[in-house]
Amino acid sequence: MAITDWPVNERPREKLMKHGSQSLSDAELLAIFLRTGIQGVTAVDLARQLLDQFGSLKALLEADRKVFCNSPGLGPAKYALLQSVLEMANRYIMEDLEQNSALTSVKKTRAYLTQKLRGYGHEVFSCLFLDNRHRVIVFEELFHGTLDNAIVYPRQVAKRALKHNAAALILAHNHPSGETSPSEQDKQLTNRLKQSLGLFDITVLDHFIVGDGQAYSFAEHGLI
Repeated sequence: MAITDWPVNERPREKLMKHGSQSLSDAELLAIFLRTGIQGVTAVDLARQLLDQFGSLKALLEADRKVFCNSPGLGPAKYALLQSVLEMANRYIMEDLEQNSALTSVKKTRAYLTQKLRGYGHEVFSCLFLDNRHRVIVFEELFHGTLDNAIVYPRQVAKRALKHNAAALILAHNHPSGETSPSEQDKQLTNRLKQSLGLFDITVLDHFIVGDGQAYSFAEHGLI
């Protein structure tokens, strides 16, 4: 049965318009993105098949371009559309952080850093440089490492902070393993950076570790 033959209150698009996007399942949201199914398969059923194939919505969104494009009902046009949607979401969050304090936008700060760092297969250490009102000046990826390690040089972090005239910053790095709990090395690095940057009156407000699920916040756990 085609989706147009379904009861109106069960159609994903109409359901979204009436109850909001949060009321939809992953398959229903994906079906709206797909717009159409393939021969003999509705968009919702195709979405369910794709979620089964990739294992989760997260895995689908982060899929390698070749794998994504070779999947039923997808292809280069859908890949380009997806990347543009993700980038618009990034820019929307960043614009909000540039206008408002990152400390009062913890949810969006976490979402932005998660989106920027979660897809990497190696460790990436980055910083959100902030002004004296804790609004974002710029986001920079500073160090790229291996599967489980990235060498971080406090001197370089300080140089970038001074270049941007930052009054504070938020540290972030990813764990490709998916585990977000900080290692002893992560804790030691955070303390070393906090001390080093403190010599220049630059405050480290938080350190996020991005992996599977919700990114870990040092500040929320009393580690900063």
